[in-house]
Amino acid sequence: MLVLSNDTALNSLLSKLLQDYLEKTNSSAPSQVKSASHNLEIIYVLLMIGLFGFFTVGVMLTNIRARRLEDSQDPYTTYIATDIWHKKDRQYFQAKLIENYRLCCVLENQLAVEQPNLQIPEAKSS
Repeated sequence: MLVLSNDTALNSLLSKLLQDYLEKTNSSAPSQVKSASHNLEIIYVLLMIGLFGFFTVGVMLTNIRARRLEDSQDPYTTYIATDIWHKKDRQYFQAKLIENYRLCCVLENQLAVEQPNLQIPEAKSS
């Protein structure tokens, strides 16, 4: 096992290891293969983005076209456009509220009612 005496020996060892690693990675043959595969990766990513964009634009255009072709005399659209159903819902809600109010009753707990004549005993501090 190699024992280093000071920091300069450690720095020189680490710098030599780094230089050896960089020389191995900078060889000419593997870099050409890497660049060719890197170009294919870029083409694949661009192809996927293009397909996703085409699909998204198609859905948006279909939705816009469907809304444009929607008939204004459609009963569902007419029902939503009128304000009558809001008034009917409000009247129904008020009727239910009044009915629930009439059905409501309050039960009185005699033990929980305030009794001013009785004194609550206090604990004396010693």
